[in-house]
Amino acid sequence: MALETFYEVMRRQGITRRSFLKYCSLTAAALGLGPEFAPQIAHAMETKPRTPVLWLHGLECTCCSESFIRSAHPLVKDVVLSMISLDYDDTLMASAGHQAEAILDEVMEKYKGNYILAVEGNPPLNEDGMYCIIGGKPFVDQLKKVAKDAKAVISWGSCASYGCVQAARPNPTRATPVHEVIFDKPIIKVPGCPPIAEVMTGVITYMLTFDQLPALDRQGRPLMFYSQRIHDKCYRRPHFDAGQYVEHFDDEGARKGYCLYKVGCKGPTTYNACSTVRWNDGVSFPIQAGHGCIGCSEDGFWDKGSWYARLADLKGSGFGVEANADQVGLVAAGVVGGAVAAHAAVSALKRAQAKNSDNGAHKNVSLGGDK
Repeated sequence: MALETFYEVMRRQGITRRSFLKYCSLTAAALGLGPEFAPQIAHAMETKPRTPVLWLHGLECTCCSESFIRSAHPLVKDVVLSMISLDYDDTLMASAGHQAEAILDEVMEKYKGNYILAVEGNPPLNEDGMYCIIGGKPFVDQLKKVAKDAKAVISWGSCASYGCVQAARPNPTRATPVHEVIFDKPIIKVPGCPPIAEVMTGVITYMLTFDQLPALDRQGRPLMFYSQRIHDKCYRRPHFDAGQYVEHFDDEGARKGYCLYKVGCKGPTTYNACSTVRWNDGVSFPIQAGHGCIGCSEDGFWDKGSWYARLADLKGSGFGVEANADQVGLVAAGVVGGAVAAHAAVSALKRAQAKNSDNGAHKNVSLGGDK
């Protein structure tokens, strides 16, 4: 039996045409696309069958799944039950054991070359992969088997994208990111520990709507979510430029919402959408909660020192991330001091001019009186 389209599933569930079009408009907005893309999304969802997705789990903590199920735009129930056909996910599916493995083989054979492989976690290669066993076999073998006929691979989270904590030194299991095991398939990396829910569902929505991979940066991350540093759109950025920093947690600067750069914030070197999309339906993100960014969406963040250690000097000139914190502070202080001095000088000049003007006025009156 052929897979139903997204639109057919929605109508069967009682969704009106009006609500469907509204959903397409909201989806376009969530993807950062203009309103002119809403008709394209509607057409795709009306005509294209739902895409089979096989979701595998290697070495990980399931935080990516935990994040995914909390998506608000679109709701994960719409993604899982309508947009895609999530045919295998050993964390979410009801079946287990031989029954679950039979489903995996069936989907791979029936939709050969047309399914998407989503990977959460990574394969350990040491001891022939024996540190992660799925269905009695090493996970690395399952990964290679399922990837062979996949249309594309999505690496969920920093574990699959870069290795994350499992690959941190000394990495005794030789935990290895997906792209160092799978070489012949397009791979979309969606790093983060975990990734933002709407980023995860947004990537899937884009791929299903336009039947292509989103534009990627040189590391393989979707540009629509990873093209800017968290620092670039952080609401605390004006404090950085003004040289106003939290020196230690719970000081006066912390209570005033100053920049967290000096207490270890990695926002200036971390590419992600945290400061724009945020978490929990856009409610907040770590920096807004008072904790600096730990750089979890960057390669090797576990091995880059303490989360509370200040970044090495970002040398350059002028304000912004190109200058280090001390330089910015000194320049800002110099600017403020110069402005104060200039203001004082101008004020003194104006007072002198006013005094001379007053004296001149008295003389004129006096002369006039003499006359």
